Order: sequence, then structure tokens, then C-alpha cells
Amino acid sequence: MTSIEVSHISKAYGNVKALNDVSFSVDRGEVFGLIGPDGAGKTTMFRLLCTLLLPDAGQASVDGFDVVTQINDIRRRVGYMPGKFSLYEDLTVRENLEFFATLFGTTVDAGYDTIKAIYSQIERFSNRKAGALSGGMKQKLALSCALVHQPSVLVLDEPTTGVDPVSRKELWDMLGTLKQHDITIVAATPYLDEVRRCERVAFLNEGQIQGIGTPDDILSRFAHVFNPPGINRTNDATTTALPADNVIEVQHLVKAFGSFHAVDDISFTVKRGEIFGFLGANGAGKTTAMHMLTGLNQPTSGTGTVAGFDISTQHEQIKRHIGYMSQRFSLYADLTVAENIRLFGGIYGMSDSEIATKTDQLLERLQFTDHRNDLVGALPLGWKQKLAFSVSIFHEPKIVFLDEPTGGVDPATRRQFWELIYDAAGRGITVFVTTHYMDEAEYCDRISIMVDGKISAIGTPLELKRRYDMPDMDHVFTLLARQATRSSD
Repeated sequence: MTSIEVSHISKAYGNVKALNDVSFSVDRGEVFGLIGPDGAGKTTMFRLLCTLLLPDAGQASVDGFDVVTQINDIRRRVGYMPGKFSLYEDLTVRENLEFFATLFGTTVDAGYDTIKAIYSQIERFSNRKAGALSGGMKQKLALSCALVHQPSVLVLDEPTTGVDPVSRKELWDMLGTLKQHDITIVAATPYLDEVRRCERVAFLNEGQIQGIGTPDDILSRFAHVFNPPGINRTNDATTTALPADNVIEVQHLVKAFGSFHAVDDISFTVKRGEIFGFLGANGAGKTTAMHMLTGLNQPTSGTGTVAGFDISTQHEQIKRHIGYMSQRFSLYADLTVAENIRLFGGIYGMSDSEIATKTDQLLERLQFTDHRNDLVGALPLGWKQKLAFSVSIFHEPKIVFLDEPTGGVDPATRRQFWELIYDAAGRGITVFVTTHYMDEAEYCDRISIMVDGKISAIGTPLELKRRYDMPDMDHVFTLLARQATRSSD
């Protein structure tokens, strides 16, 4: 029995064709993936199926109801989890769940059997505000809210972006339990292990379906998109060639919030020009540690220097000598590409002539010359991320801190992003990076893995794989992260 039928759907935004004559169908109870690079049209397709947009041409139905003429019938049957966190951060876990149940004229108790496998993992935090949850916990809450009215179709737009590998596996295991309720799942994801959890996938690119088939079939046919060749760089050989001077030195660093030690006595050093991976599950303490190193927060105890400046007393000097790219996109969407570059160049104290010269060089290197006057908000996500990174090192800082810089970005664009990182490291810029992509962990010179606020392991990728007798960093990370005793909240 068919659950979703899409026939010759088209949708344009001005001169941009987001969807161009798209057709596919999804069987009832199927786990179906809609995959493709940034800007392919996936989110537009999801919004059409959820009746948040109307198509320009073509027809689509959900459980036999038309997306144009039977909107209310579809909305009662669809659960939608958009790419951005869509809940109310100032409401508690329970209040969010009750609010969404009320919207659909039901109660939490009535829908509890559907959400039990997921909600039971966060139920003990029912009085905690959603904004205080970790990334993995937020996603579980969002999924519970999307399911509380017992929908027959669940639409997930990259539900695990920003979530650590262990929590991602847990979430997809939970999705597997929904088949018991005969719920149809349509999901987009940039993670190849999650693509393989689907029964069938459709590859969407530039608004058109390029192929539909099993995950292995599609990933093989379009390997240049989903599995681009690796970057030729031998981590251990590079590490031995690095300069001996340290640009980050940390000794017995602690950050406590009351009796809770978010960072609990960590020590490490980072060399100039090194690509240092700072890994850990959600809630392990990575972001708290990074905030201390970047001058955004001060330690409770311990010592540390960044670029020669003391993290306890010279945090303003630190800010002037580093670059920083946060998880959340940090440029101004309503300014053009060139205007953003000029603005941040001025903030970094660069002269007008230097900004003008380096802007031309940067745009040429990124192949953005023809887009210098485009609004940043209109760029695809991957383009935005590459621009944000390039702006963060525009002033040639000694160190750049990257907090999950490639979250939600497709594999080919991530590869291009890491080429930019290698170029920066080659110029002597130290790269301090957090990531939930374990293939990116393999690209680092050295890695530390935090568990429960402490550094559980540190070394090159090769050293760690040998130490724990594991085939790749994904297995190493999973082994260590599952030893955590405190919850990732």
C-alpha cells in the first residue's frame, strides 16, 4: 500500500527551481531516505509534503489526501521534525510535549505508547527547560513531540545533525521500533551510516531525482557525491614535522557549576600548525572547555595559555589573536558576501587596502568571485560554512577554533572544507576542531576524546586505533563514549 505519492512536482523561488518535475512513491511502513547535497531541494520537498508550502505544478498525496486541497487531513496524519530545533527552549520537557499534544487535540497519556521507547530516556528530566538539554536530548524531545499525536507518517529533515555518533545510533534504533506501529518514515541525512538504515533512498540533486534504489545501489552509482576520494595526508608523518612550540598549554583545568564539574581536571598541549581534534559525546564537556580556551568563560581552577596569553587573566587578548567558528552560523544573512568579509576584516583591525586585496584573493580561492554581491542568507549551507571558516581566519590568527563546523554538510562539501583546513594548517595556523563525523577525526594530526568531563584518550588516530584494537575512529569513539557514567544532558 502506498503512503506517499509524488507526481511531477515543481517548485520555484523566483528564478531558482528548487524542485523540477519530481516523482517518487513511498510504501506504507517503509523507511525511505531523501538524500542529496546542500541546496538539492530536500527541505522544500518535505515542506510540500507537510503542507507548509504549495507546489507550482504537479500533484502529491499523503495517505491518499491531496497536499493542496486536503491540508487539515494531512496535518493530522503527519509528524514533522525540521532541521532546526523547533521546540520552545524556555518551556520544560513536559510542557513542550503537552503543548504539541494539545495542538492535535490529544494528550500525552493517549500517545504515550507511541513515544515510550524515546521519551522514557528523557522523562526523568521532564521539569528541565528544553534549552538546557544536550543536542542528543533535544532531538529525542523533538522526535517525541512529532510523534505524540500518533501520526501515520513521520518526516525527518536531518534529525541528528550536531548529535554525537553514539546518540545518533540510539536515535535510529528508536526509529526502527516505530515500524511496529506501521509508521512510514521519510528522512534526510548527510551521514552515510544513517543512509544505510533506510530501505530505499531517492537521490535528489539540483531539484531533480537522479536515481531511486537501495542505499548500496545509490551510494555506489553516485560515489563521487557521497564517497569522494579521501584527502592524501599522512597524519603521523605530518605530526613529526610540526614545529616544537606549543600554542595551547592546559594544566589541571576545571570548570564547575555548583557541585557539577563540566570539565574535570584536564591537561594537554597543542603545537603550532597542528590539527587537533577535540572529541566527545554530547554533554562530555567539549564546548565548556572550548569556551574557556577562547576567553568566553573563565576556569574554576587550573591554568592554561592560548597563543601565549593566560586564559584566566588575559581573555580579551586571546580573543584578538584567535579565529572562532561556532556551531551556529555566525555571519550576517542580510549582508552580501563582500560586506561580511569587509565587516569582519574591520573588526579584526585590518586596513581598508588590506581588506580589499585579501577579499579579492579569498573570493577567487573559494570560486565565489561571481557571488561577491549575493546575500549570504541565500547561499547553500556548504557555501556558508566555507565562507564562515575563511572569514574566521581572514586576519591570519595563530589559532582557529572550529565547533562542529561541518554539521549537516554533504560529504563532497565536507571534503572541500577540510582542504581549506589543511591549507590553513600549512600556513602555520593551528586548527582546534570538534566534530561528530568520525571520518573527519581520521584527518586530524592528534585527537583527544572527552568522557564525563575528563580526557579519556589522546593520541594520533593511528595510535588510538592500535591502542584499542579497533578498525576505525568510529569504533574507538563508541567504545569510550559508552563508558560514560553521567548522562548527556
